[in-house]
Amino acid sequence: MLLFESVAAPDSVAGDRLVLAFETRCKSRLRARLASGEECGLFLPRGTVMRGGDKLLASDGRIVEVVAAPEALMEAACDDPLLIAKAAYHLGNRHVAVQILPGRLLFLRDHVLGEMLRGLGLPVAEVDGPFEPESGAYGAHGGHGHSADGEGRGPRIHDHFVGR
Repeated sequence: MLLFESVAAPDSVAGDRLVLAFETRCKSRLRARLASGEECGLFLPRGTVMRGGDKLLASDGRIVEVVAAPEALMEAACDDPLLIAKAAYHLGNRHVAVQILPGRLLFLRDHVLGEMLRGLGLPVAEVDGPFEPESGAYGAHGGHGHSADGEGRGPRIHDHFVGR
């Protein structure tokens, strides 16, 4: 089995892809399959959060790109910055991982949360796509690490790259 224990330089050229959902990209110990079908194992520094575009270096020298898998999400979109801020506050108050984009919020599909935001007056739609939530306010890319949903679980993989 192919083993990944370290990261590759961000500008490295990858020969394969590792497609993972966000929850799985928060795990530093993992058994998975590359896009090519080859089985692999990850043994990365604890607290590592892999983001789409990160590169891993295999024990045999091959480089693999991490790809954010499409996930079942909900999207709240609005032109009113105050309403978006209120929605982000209420989601954050429930420790929900949220991807913040101009005029919209993305979070893992949860109909109770969708109804909560609709109650605030936001239109909410079910969408599928890659999920890259905020990494947290404590530290450059990390959080204090107590959340079970992956939010704030620690540094991005590039923070472990030698020379950074």
